[in-house]
Amino acid sequence: MKILVIDDEEDTRSIASMCLGLLGGAEVIEAASGKEGIQKAADEQPDVIILDLLMPEMDGTQTLTNLRKNPATERIPVIFLTVKGKFEEFDNLKELGALAVLTKPFDPTLLTEQITDILKANPMPEPRAKSSE
Repeated sequence: MKILVIDDEEDTRSIASMCLGLLGGAEVIEAASGKEGIQKAADEQPDVIILDLLMPEMDGTQTLTNLRKNPATERIPVIFLTVKGKFEEFDNLKELGALAVLTKPFDPTLLTEQITDILKANPMPEPRAKSSE
């Protein structure tokens, strides 16, 4: 499994990468900004993206919107990481297409289990059939 972690905080990326790396040999890719994350998602085609909500320049919702506009990344499942917020905000993020919202600080011992459970409950959609020309 290939996982892309997009977060402007280096400590959060490092902890998440360390924990997720234990996920059955998962390959973890890191990006420090939404712009970098969009490029890495297109290039690397991860199985899932862990996306921070609050980032400078391009926040998580803008990043997700851009990911959904690109045919190469539109179907990649996204799980948001954010500081505790209001439940209405969580609903809004799910309406944008997020599979789930996990709060920071997260429990490193539970992160892998939570990601696995979320992915099992929400299988990736089948890729669109390419039209023959």
